Amino acid sequence: TIISATAPAFTKKGADATPNQAQLLQKQISELQSAASQNARHVKELAEQLQSTVAAIEQAALVAEAKHQRAWRVSLAALAISAISLCAVVLHVLIL
Repeated sequence: TIISATAPAFTKKGADATPNQAQLLQKQISELQSAASQNARHVKELAEQLQSTVAAIEQAALVAEAKHQRAWRVSLAALAISAISLCAVVLHVLIL
């Protein structure tokens, strides 16, 4: 399974492990410390990736906001030109 493939292989107690109990315990402690250090490195890497991802999303949000503001201004300009054109047509019809 995936879990068994990714799980660290820690030293297990055997049936004849009682004479070397201290050595076994020390080996297990060393393995756990190594696993904890490796996990800490992975967490740090993930945090750095998350930080860069958040920065990229913030930058994209700023760009999207700028585009939105520009589209809003163009829409207002188009509305103003349309209103002026409509007024010109109405005046032209009333004058004729």
